[in-house]
Amino acid sequence: MEHNNELRNSTELALHEYKVGLGTFTQKMPKLAQHYNAFTEACFEEGVLSKKDKQLIALGISLYSQDEYCIIYHVKGCLDEGASEEEILEAVGVTAAFGGGAAMSQAVTLVQEAMEELNQLKQ
Repeated sequence: MEHNNELRNSTELALHEYKVGLGTFTQKMPKLAQHYNAFTEACFEEGVLSKKDKQLIALGISLYSQDEYCIIYHVKGCLDEGASEEEILEAVGVTAAFGGGAAMSQAVTLVQEAMEELNQLKQ
């Protein structure tokens, strides 16, 4: 990730803040962080479900729980695993069916903004 003065948009800033916070937590609680990271890495490994499917599920859970950092993180994960905009929006539609207006408000704002900004970074 780039230095804070080189961050180009709000999505990069949020990912940077998360990375810095995780680094601080890891320094203060290394054993706990190590176990948590190992567990989550194992959960997102390719299995019966693809990595892309797992990222789409995680995005839906993030939306449902209204966790903005995780929403951005998993939009990035979806894109990194090759999910199309249509797949991402379909997943957030399913989430909105369960999470109602709160999930939909994040989908039509934060998810779309993160997809735009992350796709611009690839160019």
